[in-house]
Amino acid sequence: MFSFRPFAGVLGAVLLLAASAAAAEDWPTRPIRVISPFPAGSASDTVSRVVLDSVSQLVGQPMVIETKPGAGGIVGFADVAKADPDGYTLVTSSTSLGTGAVLHHHLPYDPVKDFVPVVMFGVQPNVLVASKESGFKTVADLVAAAKAKPGALTFASAGVGSSSHMAGERLRLAANIDVRHVPFRDTGLTEVMAGRIDYYFIPLAAAASALGSGRLTVLAVSSPKRVALLPDAPSIVEAGYPNAIFRFWVGLSAPGRTPRPIVDKLHDATEKALRDPGLREKLAKIGVEPEPMSVDAFGKYVRDDIAATAQLAKEAHVEPLD
Repeated sequence: MFSFRPFAGVLGAVLLLAASAAAAEDWPTRPIRVISPFPAGSASDTVSRVVLDSVSQLVGQPMVIETKPGAGGIVGFADVAKADPDGYTLVTSSTSLGTGAVLHHHLPYDPVKDFVPVVMFGVQPNVLVASKESGFKTVADLVAAAKAKPGALTFASAGVGSSSHMAGERLRLAANIDVRHVPFRDTGLTEVMAGRIDYYFIPLAAAASALGSGRLTVLAVSSPKRVALLPDAPSIVEAGYPNAIFRFWVGLSAPGRTPRPIVDKLHDATEKALRDPGLREKLAKIGVEPEPMSVDAFGKYVRDDIAATAQLAKEAHVEPLD
């Protein structure tokens, strides 16, 4: 006897695809909520606000950024992971997406399966800054001091597993030095400027306002080459440590199962915004360089970065917090 079940299943799938296509064609018809999982003024928050102001004009709806920090970004990411995959709830994603997986055995989301990487905003190096009181003029000075007194030097970070911590671990491993990591919630740069901490790898966007204070010495940038914002600062490769390259990326992700037509539409609008000379100039002022790539290429980039973060954590003996 003929069964209508296979036909019904195919018909259901076709109708679902048609509904998704229709929704994508109309999207967006109302404001879009973008969760920023880190505090206002953080590197990812700063970059996203610069970019999304332009994107909102192209999609024709406000993109309302909602700061929702907590637990190293977990609170914000978890909120988006369980949101409806309709294109109206997004999250500012970054290098820190991978650190949650190495710092916690049980996350309320899967950093790969529960998110769709949509578009890359850009990349920026961390800046290696030292206290003026340290007397360091170069990376070589810092390494020499660390080797002369193992365990004596300290470096700050924004917390265990943060980009500043992981960049510091890359240099520690590359230079084979014994230094002490001191995590801070939000006062690390102040501690370095006061001379109580020796050095800090801080994302350029977060450091930009303090670089002209006269209380810091810029030793290097953690990128393969120099950056326009700090033309006199050598790259970490020029300093002799190519294995210490670390670039902080910022982008936009959506909940898993968000229809691909919506993802493509948002991706294309953002890349169009990023081609605008005015927006590129604003990003350059905070040390961010756009790095255009397709949706699929960005997805691979994110997966590779998460894997690389896990490997670095293993080599640096960064232990999970729970």
